[in-house]
Amino acid sequence: MTLPGHLPQRGEIQHMWQGLREDIRCVFERDPAARSMREVLTAYPGLHAVWLHRISHGLWQRGLLWPARLLSHLGRGLTGIEIHPAARLGRRVFIDHGMGVVIGETAEVGDDCTLYHGVTLGGTSWAGGKRHPTLEAGVVIGAGAKILGPIRVGAGARVGSNAVVVRDVPPGATVVGIPARIVNESTRPAAPDARRQAIAERMGFDAYGLTREMPDPVAHAINGMLDHLHAMDECIQTLGQRLHRLEGDAGEPLPAPPPCAVTPMDEGGAAAQPAAGGAARAGTVP
Repeated sequence: MTLPGHLPQRGEIQHMWQGLREDIRCVFERDPAARSMREVLTAYPGLHAVWLHRISHGLWQRGLLWPARLLSHLGRGLTGIEIHPAARLGRRVFIDHGMGVVIGETAEVGDDCTLYHGVTLGGTSWAGGKRHPTLEAGVVIGAGAKILGPIRVGAGARVGSNAVVVRDVPPGATVVGIPARIVNESTRPAAPDARRQAIAERMGFDAYGLTREMPDPVAHAINGMLDHLHAMDECIQTLGQRLHRLEGDAGEPLPAPPPCAVTPMDEGGAAAQPAAGGAARAGTVP
């Protein structure tokens, strides 16, 4: 950018127009609702906020702190997006919808990042220095997510809606939850384990009817329960085999054990009524 009192050079003007065209093009690439150039130029507050920030950031770099803050404040009232003039935004940054987005003073947003409404790039300390997050290139932050502190979100990472991120996120990872945890599809098995699936079907429970966004801790807990049930089944089968051998050695039959079955649940969450005579066969008192 040029110094005060100097006319902009031709290369700087070309660079500025190239940046404007890139900002408009990225709107069409990332928002299928964008239908015309006129619509994008007049009705996209995220685009307006980025352009106003580029002006206020230039003023801030020249030491014109109050005009930069004033322009940032006016942009906040116009777009609903608050970006501190000292924050650094890369190229082709797209803020979709935008209302409620807050980007702090020492935040850094890399090229090709996408932020949705309600995102906060905030600090966790009143001390000076670096206190806001850094987003590397190609990061996508879902609606309502909070990225807090001087942490780094790696290139190509994804942050789920309403997640609260307080630790570094490795490149290419997906994080969800409060606090945010990594949930990569590559860490999940390609197909359900056969024994887990068999137990789940016998229980009347679809253990793998999980959404793609379900956090790993939940899936691990379910898998752990199914593994435990499988171990219990093996123990019961072993005990049954030993009892049969004892029966053969003693020469007389042993009493038959009561039936062991999982009682299915109805839609309301209550146990279904056993079949007639089931209670008597199980040795229970009506």
